[in-house]
Amino acid sequence: MKKLKILFWILLSIQITTVAQQKESVGKSPWGPQDEIGTLNMMTEDTRFQILSQISTGKTYDLSVEYFVGMPSFHSLGDPGYQYWLTHTPHGTVVDNPNGLGEEMNRKVSYTGDAISMYTHMGTHIDALNHFGLNGKIWNGFTPEKHLGDKGWKKTGAETIPPIIARGILIDVEAYKGTLPENYRISAQDLKQTLNEQGTTLNKGDVVLIRTGQARHYENAAEYLHNFPGISLDAVNWLVEEKGIMLLGADNLSFEAFPPEREDNWVPVHTYLLAEKGVMFMEQMFLEELSRDKVFEFAFIAASLKLKGASGSPMRPLAIPINVK
Repeated sequence: MKKLKILFWILLSIQITTVAQQKESVGKSPWGPQDEIGTLNMMTEDTRFQILSQISTGKTYDLSVEYFVGMPSFHSLGDPGYQYWLTHTPHGTVVDNPNGLGEEMNRKVSYTGDAISMYTHMGTHIDALNHFGLNGKIWNGFTPEKHLGDKGWKKTGAETIPPIIARGILIDVEAYKGTLPENYRISAQDLKQTLNEQGTTLNKGDVVLIRTGQARHYENAAEYLHNFPGISLDAVNWLVEEKGIMLLGADNLSFEAFPPEREDNWVPVHTYLLAEKGVMFMEQMFLEELSRDKVFEFAFIAASLKLKGASGSPMRPLAIPINVK
């Protein structure tokens, strides 16, 4: 009997390890071989109108962060930070006379111009489905050999991301659990318990935003980037497979926590969502005001810049409470 028990636990251990490290492969879209937007296909004119018709207030929450020199961003792989510079100033225009209209005109009409340079995955942004792939392919089997040119991807570029209007749900994990430990992985159980505490339910096609509390440190890059909590594979699997969510977002950088859960994949949550399931997600959102006012259900409205061929794009999401009495 003792040997049988030992054998049982060995087999169970092997099974658990196999499940945790099961083979990953890119997903084939149920919306057809040319699909480039994955689960955003769940949006229709009817679903957009349905949520807009529930708005009964003008109160609006801005869910984006500010861009500034020194802002926190992902730089571990050498990606550039945010840069801003002035191209024209009122005094400089008087001195340089770039328009050829003379000092009198340029003293009367002041002129300021500026420019920026930035990585597409910084600040509040959305990841396009080409951002991460598996085994030489991205979502729906598209390959760089056929679909990636010198000016970007010919498939699933950020320009394909449609304006998003849907029911939004805030899952305020930090409010429920308190300050999360360093590198904490938010589990499916954490999400279920938080939703229960809030009295909130999820519907198929929702936009789900997860608050870790990390946005409170956004003005301090060192604190914001230090061992931040994130979302686990268990959590996103539950949201995608069981609840049928359309889009995800969070207030941290990189969405998932590090070190990675899998030994054979350094960003398993990214590849699960983008490459396997066709689910886009947003990072570095500002969810503090929604949390403060306990707004858990709202109309989510957002659009990203149409950066052709890009793997991500800045976004300015808004939340407008619904069913306000």
